[in-house]
Amino acid sequence: MSTPERPKQMLALTADQTMLQLTATRAAGERYDAPIVVANARHTELIEDQLAAIGVRPQVLILEPVGRNTAPAIALAALAAPDPAAPLLVMPSDHVIGDVTAFQQAIEAALPLVEDGWLVTFGITPDAPETGYGYIKIGAPIASGVHRVDRFVEKPPRDVAEAMLASGDHAWNGGIFLFRADAFLNALAQHEPTMLDAVRRSLAQGDRSGARLHPAAAAFAEAPSESIDYAVMEKADRVAVVPVAMGWNDVGSWDALHAISQADDAGNAFGGEVIAVDTANCLARSDGARIAMVGVSDLIVVASGNDILILPRGRSQEVKKLLEAMKG
Repeated sequence: MSTPERPKQMLALTADQTMLQLTATRAAGERYDAPIVVANARHTELIEDQLAAIGVRPQVLILEPVGRNTAPAIALAALAAPDPAAPLLVMPSDHVIGDVTAFQQAIEAALPLVEDGWLVTFGITPDAPETGYGYIKIGAPIASGVHRVDRFVEKPPRDVAEAMLASGDHAWNGGIFLFRADAFLNALAQHEPTMLDAVRRSLAQGDRSGARLHPAAAAFAEAPSESIDYAVMEKADRVAVVPVAMGWNDVGSWDALHAISQADDAGNAFGGEVIAVDTANCLARSDGARIAMVGVSDLIVVASGNDILILPRGRSQEVKKLLEAMKG
């Protein structure tokens, strides 16, 4: 269902609102300024329409001419922020957060350190030995609910993930950050000056029309394509983590979606036109064609346009193999 024209951020997968809309509503209210949105230029009108539908008007919509990973994208936002000393809450728009109150409390715990120049990440309290996520080793406490980051851990093999879960001092790396714009830019200047220079030039040479900001393609393409973790967070000195249990999920698979969806008494989660008889523990979704199921269990069935996907629950990560096969 996620396509280059309409990626999963623009889909209503987990609620009536799309994932982009849900992300925007997390930062609504008088504590928050209007959002700065960084996105692919091909999605301009889709983003504007979806945000307008929930009454959100971005102060800037920065339209990347080419994807350059998270560090350059965040640098664009930090340079565009009207107040360099203001805290930036950096949120990917394809995450689910079930307990927004817990998230807001974690933000409040982090703010005093952020105002003092610390770079803060949020560590998701793990409930399984996931091998698809990076981890953060939680270090010494530095304030109530806030700890130093001991180290970042790449996506681990199963036995290492189980050991980290058992140790109790590791959190999933959810990729959500809070820091002052100037603190992030100072760290980038120290550790990735070439990247910062390319991003600065792309904005200086770019053009702006209303809220739309178009960085210059040639300059932006010169920025190394690196994640914020690799470019800054793993190298900077004052990096802190707020561990938080907030019902977080990055909805990286159909199995993950089934796990967080509201299910009926038989464990089924249906979306679109689905008829099911004697069916249990299934996920079925359609954006058009009617799905009929009889006497089955533990299946994922997705109908999207002319495509139909059927697979047993527990194997949805293998959809990536299918996509490769379809390209071939």
